[in-house]
Amino acid sequence: MSQRIELMGCYVDNLSMEDTLQTIEGFIKSGKPHQHVVVNVDKLVKASRDEELRKIINECALINVDGMPVVWASRLLGKPLKERVAGVDLFESLMARSAEKGWRVFLLGAREEVVSGVKDIYEKRFPGFKLAGYRNGYWKPEEEGAVVQQIREAEADLLFVAISSPKKEHFLGQYQAEMKIPFAMGVGGTFDVAVGRVKRAPVWMQKSGLEWFYRFLQEPTRMFKRYFIDDMAFFGLLISEFFAPKRVSK
Repeated sequence: MSQRIELMGCYVDNLSMEDTLQTIEGFIKSGKPHQHVVVNVDKLVKASRDEELRKIINECALINVDGMPVVWASRLLGKPLKERVAGVDLFESLMARSAEKGWRVFLLGAREEVVSGVKDIYEKRFPGFKLAGYRNGYWKPEEEGAVVQQIREAEADLLFVAISSPKKEHFLGQYQAEMKIPFAMGVGGTFDVAVGRVKRAPVWMQKSGLEWFYRFLQEPTRMFKRYFIDDMAFFGLLISEFFAPKRVSK
């Protein structure tokens, strides 16, 4: 396991993509439940305002950084991370590895036509792919127990949850032990990317840290508040940590 470091109130694991995949394979071999989370600018801002969310993040078995601004911040703060591990890339790698290893996958979230489309795409792409089950991301509070029971009875090795943040973190934090899934991961809008509803930014924009801007151009009305109002608090968090008194090791 990597050295776990703290960035602006949240822990993160200093892992490369391959390190991450090897760690997840160990989780699945153990058979014990493990929760994964990716931290980006938006998640750090939300966690700074939501103590329960911050606690859930910091207690996750595996915490990756998805977002070049956070990677750059780690360097500025003298805690350089190896690399960005994008959630959409990790999802794709795990779907391929699941087919190779015979791992059973449960897909949860998004609209019915989207999640069923993800199922169809990966069953065609990987002949060895084993689907334990799937369900859309829309349920009433009184139906939540049935959703948890469906996932538990599916006996999957991996659970991918494509619902909004912080709802998915709270859902996994509350039910992961009960669902008994060796590896559970929130994947946000990854299902929409997989079926082509949302296009991913060109590679040069991903590497330049401009993927957020490409996302904004696709849905300016919906994403304006998040990127240009809510996420501006990230710079305050960064400045506060940069100028905070440094701890002296004894």
